Amino acid sequence: MATYDIHDIQQRTLPILLTVNKVLLEHHLNYYISDGTMLGAVRHKGFIPWDDDIDIAMPRPDYERFLEHGQEWLPDPLEMVCVEKDPHQPCTFMKIIDGSTTLIERWSYNQLGGIYIDVFPLDGVSEKKWKRTLRFRLYRTLNRLTYLRNRDPYKRGHGVSSWLPRLLQATVSNARLHKWMRSLQTAHHFESSRLVADYDSGERSVMEKSVFGTPRPILFEGHELMGVAQADEYLTHLYGDYMQLPPEEKRRVHGFDYVDLENSYHDYHDNRKFK
Repeated sequence: MATYDIHDIQQRTLPILLTVNKVLLEHHLNYYISDGTMLGAVRHKGFIPWDDDIDIAMPRPDYERFLEHGQEWLPDPLEMVCVEKDPHQPCTFMKIIDGSTTLIERWSYNQLGGIYIDVFPLDGVSEKKWKRTLRFRLYRTLNRLTYLRNRDPYKRGHGVSSWLPRLLQATVSNARLHKWMRSLQTAHHFESSRLVADYDSGERSVMEKSVFGTPRPILFEGHELMGVAQADEYLTHLYGDYMQLPPEEKRRVHGFDYVDLENSYHDYHDNRKFK
């Protein structure tokens, strides 16, 4: 695990968020700061002190337009990273990274990039609980297979645990797995659905679309960003008594394995092997 100051990570991800906010507003695209970032805005007026992550969510139609044009809109050194742009990418959602930095989340996982923010699509979901549950379970299975396909197959030795990762590497691509996941995500149109969810957060994220509503300005680290319309209902749904700080043992951080804030990942000699 790398030794780094979480404050330094926060100070490099915040400009990414501010730039994305500017670009999205200029092009009339809706987005919301979400999950822990929305919680941080309400409870801490900015970053959760122990959190090194920034999340935003976009309605599927806005997400697709950003996916199509985002790279041409974003200034250097920001880069859009997703399987739609690079079929070798393992991530199941979009990341906007600072290409002048280097980040390896896990030595054992086949992903190399820079400091980033996460961008998740919001998709419509079925009104019928059994259908939702089935789709989320299938999605979770495919997501797990994507992870195993990109994990060092010998992380736990050369025995039985290496067989499935090696089989997946030999038989199925990231793009194919993502295509199957995308078909689950987009089975219900966002515009005509009463319920929406971020599939990567699982079934717990299902809620009324009206909770998101029209994005509302909210301050984050002194900057005006766009948040969920019904913030209390949203945060209560996800976290329960969200104003209560969790015990220290549940204050999750990424704990990245390698961080270099001065040099680009494009210049990093990656000698890891995954086959």
